[in-house]
Amino acid sequence: MLRSSENMAELAAALAKAQTELVNPEKSLTATIAGEWRGEVRSFRYAPLSSGLDIVRTTLGQHAIAVLQSTAIDPTTRLVVLTTMLAHSSGQWVSSEWPVCRSDQPLPQHRMGAALTYARRYSLFSLVGIAGEDDLDAPDLLETQPERASTVIDSNTASGMTVSPQQSVSDPSHPKQSPKPATLGSTDSAAAREELLQEVASLASVPKAVEWAKHGIKQKNALGAEDAAIIEKAFASKLQALEVADNEVSNGTPAASDLAPVKIDKSVLTIATPKRIRDKTHLRFVALQPCLVCGRQPSDPHHLRFAQPRALGLKVSDEFTVPLCRGHHRQLHQAGNETTWWEGLNIDSLEIAKGLWEQSHSRFGSKVTQEI
Repeated sequence: MLRSSENMAELAAALAKAQTELVNPEKSLTATIAGEWRGEVRSFRYAPLSSGLDIVRTTLGQHAIAVLQSTAIDPTTRLVVLTTMLAHSSGQWVSSEWPVCRSDQPLPQHRMGAALTYARRYSLFSLVGIAGEDDLDAPDLLETQPERASTVIDSNTASGMTVSPQQSVSDPSHPKQSPKPATLGSTDSAAAREELLQEVASLASVPKAVEWAKHGIKQKNALGAEDAAIIEKAFASKLQALEVADNEVSNGTPAASDLAPVKIDKSVLTIATPKRIRDKTHLRFVALQPCLVCGRQPSDPHHLRFAQPRALGLKVSDEFTVPLCRGHHRQLHQAGNETTWWEGLNIDSLEIAKGLWEQSHSRFGSKVTQEI
């Protein structure tokens, strides 16, 4: 069962960016299933939980997303249930639950531990959207076969385990998995990509975007790698635009959909489009100023993230920087809502940034090194 916080906008945006960087872990282990299916022995490759965790923690951590896994016993069904949660620094979260085994049936500890490891691997990989196996570990679930005992040999534990006929079908320690959608061919993938792009373009609000992602991610995972990356970038950009529109509405600015269409001559605007200026001299000047909160020096030049619309992988312009000591700089990034943090300190950071920009250019003739 999937659960989430009431608002998932920031988490969804961060997860969409992280998924463009996630890679499938290496399938370094091999398991063999000996049985009577078609009179043959089946083997499959899979990635251990440890290698998947290394990739997931490193990638998601760079986007302020933590991974939590815990167990509890359902008082009604007496099942041991694994909960896997992705928690964002904003306080937003999403989690899924996975049945492991019954708590009222005596099981050897190594069997229970193996079932828990199995559940942790499948639950985590499914939640973040990566694959760690060849999907041949349960061929009896894909076709009707007489119930029979089978032997499973797992190279991760180097021990055999006999499963009774009843357990081979209903044992929660071996939960059923739906077959993973096969990757589409180049032609079908391109057609499906265009359909998904049209769906993304039609999204009208953040809640609708989050709802679309529940099934859209599954369809995206069936595309070719390049087509999937295009969908991920398009969705991240759309979600960002919707979030900016929501912020404007909450601040009293009419939404674009509430205004009559007006043709704008951008040539008469002072700044036709937001420019992101890079000025190393100005950043060094800001770093020499005392921290705006405690007055300590030296400082870090902090970019005010709310000063310009978000852009994938780009900071705001260097003209929107203020000095903060390392401690308060870290505290601000952990706060989540930057505007509220500054308001709590009664500091007009945007006005101070403007003043510092004027000072550095009037005193030192600071030179713009790049415009993006």
